[in-house]
Amino acid sequence: MGRQRRRSAERAAAREAATAAPVIAAPATASGTSAGVVWLLAAALFLAPALGVPSELMLQDTLKSIVVSFAALAAALVFFWQQRGALREVRWHPVLWLPLLLMAYALGSMAWSHAYLGGVEAIRWFVFSLILWLGLQAFTPGRLPVLAAAIHGGAVVASLWAALQFWGEFTLFPQGPNPASTFVNRNFFAEFVVCTLPFGALLLARARTMPGTVILAATNALVVLAILMTGTRAALISLWLQLLAVLPFIAWRFRSQAVPWPKARVGVAAAVLLVGVIGLGSIPSNNESLLKEGRGTTALQRGFNRTASIGPNDESLNLRKVMWAATLRMIADRPVSGVGAGAWEVQVPRYQADGEQLETDYYVHNEVLQLLAEDGVVGLVFLAGLFGYLLLSAWRTWRAGSASEEGPLRAVALASLLSLMVVSNVGFPWRMAATGALFAACLGLLAASDARIGFGGRIRARTAAWRTGWTSPALVGTTLALALAVFITWEAAECERKLVRAAQLATSISREANPNDPKWDGARAEMLQLLREGIAINRHYRKITPIAADEMANWGDWKDALWVWQSVLSSRPYVVAIITNVARGYASLNQPDQAFEYLERARAVSPHAPSVLSLEVILYSRFRDAREAAKLARQALDLGRYDYDLLFNAFRLGLRTGDSALSRDALQKLAAQYPSSRPQVLLELGRFHLEVEKVEANAIASWRQALAATPPEQRELLLQQIPPEYRAQVAR
Repeated sequence: MGRQRRRSAERAAAREAATAAPVIAAPATASGTSAGVVWLLAAALFLAPALGVPSELMLQDTLKSIVVSFAALAAALVFFWQQRGALREVRWHPVLWLPLLLMAYALGSMAWSHAYLGGVEAIRWFVFSLILWLGLQAFTPGRLPVLAAAIHGGAVVASLWAALQFWGEFTLFPQGPNPASTFVNRNFFAEFVVCTLPFGALLLARARTMPGTVILAATNALVVLAILMTGTRAALISLWLQLLAVLPFIAWRFRSQAVPWPKARVGVAAAVLLVGVIGLGSIPSNNESLLKEGRGTTALQRGFNRTASIGPNDESLNLRKVMWAATLRMIADRPVSGVGAGAWEVQVPRYQADGEQLETDYYVHNEVLQLLAEDGVVGLVFLAGLFGYLLLSAWRTWRAGSASEEGPLRAVALASLLSLMVVSNVGFPWRMAATGALFAACLGLLAASDARIGFGGRIRARTAAWRTGWTSPALVGTTLALALAVFITWEAAECERKLVRAAQLATSISREANPNDPKWDGARAEMLQLLREGIAINRHYRKITPIAADEMANWGDWKDALWVWQSVLSSRPYVVAIITNVARGYASLNQPDQAFEYLERARAVSPHAPSVLSLEVILYSRFRDAREAAKLARQALDLGRYDYDLLFNAFRLGLRTGDSALSRDALQKLAAQYPSSRPQVLLELGRFHLEVEKVEANAIASWRQALAATPPEQRELLLQQIPPEYRAQVAR
């Protein structure tokens, strides 16, 4: 009886334990996880770089963000759906705390910093964390070929677009500096594609057939060739580092795992690589905009010339140094809290050195500095944790031994991340959708490998039982997140379409000889309606709306330009160029009190910025004392702090006040530093010769030079600005 009672008690205890803690069905989640998770993440890593928008009505990275976000959420939905009715385990890894920490900080900073930009950062780090977590659950050595093929395939398709742009001015995707493939800017493209090289190299090393070897050798050569075509120096540094050091070292370290190739296959692979890089790299470009840069006519010339030009005195590096110096001041001012997630671009005008005015960039071009400036101590914790984990992962990979199955997988992920860290010093690849997704996937590969190997210590993966009661809330939450993503995507697409179309209309009207012709009334009305609707959806598109406002000011519609500029200032209150534009608008509308109010706002941010000094000259000459304005103009010229408007107004002030030396000095600087303004400068120089020096021959000669320098379709308009009695002589 006692034994029976003990057995009954044991059975009851077992039933209770089974109810309280479900039995784990498998020792490793990844082996039982649906392959659909991996395929969806792989699809994102392929499609994000391969696809582009063939229209300017949506920004390229908006499409890439849509692809990555929806793929990550769909993969999560598949994962949670598979958990339905199953008793499995899920993994957790300490590295996941890093992006979640930044997400939490971004959400908190919305309460005291820029709410919109903080929200954008929170979403970005949420998607990053989700990809990393799903990778931790699903990535296995057996599924590495799928992932590697997707990453390499996306890079190959993107490189093909870039090659077509380099050789034939392929214009399917609107872009700035090209060849940019589908990334709008060639730096963005190069910084992504160089991080994919280790995956292409791994696929080539594991090729088992001659056709596969030829295809992979050719596609790897195309990727290398595309990087050379861009001439992006950060990517070139990373390229040479990988080709000359990292990839050979990985091949040597794990040589025992390599399947011996027949000599014929080795020769064919080498020949295809050489022909692809050297042969195709010697074909000249037919892209006129690239040839005008004077950096080489072939991919090889461009790559080597740009590599040789790397140095501390590079012009683009000097521009970055201005941003870096301002960022260091920002960090020193707010070392603990930072300025708020995403708020660097809002605050940076306040930290530029006196007289500096660099407001066309939205990122620091250095991920470390930007994170420290925006997130303060939280950013420092993230960076310390990230670099510490990567160093630990490298050490673990070395200690695992050359015969470890995990070794090549880990080495490839680390090589990709090393490349990412290199380009992150002079760019912002973490903030680009395709590169950010690759970043998260590589961390997911390392974390999943840690879990399989079973490393001990504090930095180790852990497992927990997935309770059946968690599945429904997870599915509902993911579905709601997908619904929110659909809403955000629709709103973003509508907003960008309206604002970009408005900017296009404004630019088209400005190109006409008479923008104020009544025949453009319909286009102007449509443009204003699009602006109102777009700004109502999102007033934070600083990149687009000022384009339309600037064009409206050019044709004299100051009233409408004002409200557009002010909508920008409501989101970015310290942009000196916008503040001074508003002041000029009020001046043009003969509202001096409001104009001087905005002058004071600009002075508070940067009292010696060229646009502020130019505004002072304009307002003083128009509403106060012309001689005081001329004095201010002379001081600005002597200090070398001037822009086109200041020089032009200094010239006119010299005429008005009888200061011929000021007029002459301003005209000389205009001609020397603003060659595109040569016709207008020569026109004003003719007036100077006629009205001040009283020499008609010199005036006529200057006007003739102005007419010769003017495009044929604009010559009649220029002639109308010459005194009527001299037009016939000038036109001869």
